Amino acid sequence: MTADTISFFKYLFLVFAAILPIMNPAGAAPMFLNLTPGATQETRAALSRMIATFIFFLLLGAMFIGSYVLEFFGISIPVVRVGGGLLVCATGWRLLTAAESQDTHDAVQASAVRRPGELKARAFYPLAFPITCGPGSIAVAITLGASLKDGGKESWLLIGAALSGIFLLALSVYLCFRFADRLLKPLGDTGTTVFLRLSAFVLLCVGVQIFWDGASELLAPWKPAVP
Repeated sequence: MTADTISFFKYLFLVFAAILPIMNPAGAAPMFLNLTPGATQETRAALSRMIATFIFFLLLGAMFIGSYVLEFFGISIPVVRVGGGLLVCATGWRLLTAAESQDTHDAVQASAVRRPGELKARAFYPLAFPITCGPGSIAVAITLGASLKDGGKESWLLIGAALSGIFLLALSVYLCFRFADRLLKPLGDTGTTVFLRLSAFVLLCVGVQIFWDGASELLAPWKPAVP
């Protein structure tokens, strides 16, 4: 195996391993089911493809042009974390406090069956962003993309590895969402409901953590010196 091949796979693994735990598509799968009640298998398959495509281009844009966009608008990474954390908190809270009335649930299911276009409108927001690919994933992608600006053979090799890593991330999201119902089937109805609420609570906590990380960086200059 040549040095170039080794460098390619090392960077591919770095991109995949750095973003996958933050993105956590398996953990987002229950929320995908929660936001697509009554959808047919065909609708969910189409939604999964759309979400995976959106995430591919979100990460691609963040990695290759994200730093330039933030620099143009004078926005720092900590500010992105604060704003994104608030958005994730809002989404998690909405899922956590969703009404559990059976009549309401049945009405939503019937509406989803009659109007699948309404479900597809959720493909980008909130399913792709911020539930699956949130500010944490985008911030990491921007940071990884900073090493791709130098040009030369090495940079082109890393760009190919980055594209491959992003593709694998999008593929993992597609597979987890496409077969989300099978992943949760062993839990049963009650277990799935409990898991959905726990997932929403974890999402809320993730949003608080992202917000706190950004706020801590912004407030660091005003932190009193330890004598």
